[in-house]
Amino acid sequence: MLRTGVLVSGGGTNLQAILDAIDNGTVTNTEIAVVISNNPGAYALERARKHGIPAECLSPKNFPSREAFNDALVEKVDSYGLDLIVLAGFLVKIPEKMIAKYRNRIINIHPSLIPSFCGVGYYGLKVHEAALERGVKITGATVHFVDEGMDSGPILLQKAVEVKPGDTPETLQRRVMEEAEWKLLPAAIDMIANHRLDGDKQEGGTGK
Repeated sequence: MLRTGVLVSGGGTNLQAILDAIDNGTVTNTEIAVVISNNPGAYALERARKHGIPAECLSPKNFPSREAFNDALVEKVDSYGLDLIVLAGFLVKIPEKMIAKYRNRIINIHPSLIPSFCGVGYYGLKVHEAALERGVKITGATVHFVDEGMDSGPILLQKAVEVKPGDTPETLQRRVMEEAEWKLLPAAIDMIANHRLDGDKQEGGTGK
């Protein structure tokens, strides 16, 4: 059983997609052991509680320094004995000591086809604003392992999403979530939980 922790900052729609996939059997051999947020008002914490999952909040604002927060975050993650850490809209830079300790055991979902529209400053609606400004016809989402860079770790899965005439950043964001993010993240977790990384890596985007 893959003990998984999910780190979130906001509403937790990707968390909900994971929970639903576990409930309906799309994701197997996986349990969500904890949901951690840096934002005490994150609705994702409520989603966790409704599922009977421990919901923890660690805000950098409550620590004297970023280093103190980083140490507390690593300690909290360690305390749950996690096999996998999933960043599902977590808007806090992951401490390098945590990346080193959990090498190839931290994954992130990014709302573009990396290497497009990724890196410093590309998050949330900003990604979709940039895609529309550039005039791309295809965008999508990517699940990747987390390394010391920004959106630079090895790619697990990608799925393309069509950009439609008249799209706004908000409508495009919603379509990317519905057609790509909410399928890719559960699929990636299921691949890792069932040791299917190598064989299925070329089939990214099936959302199975």
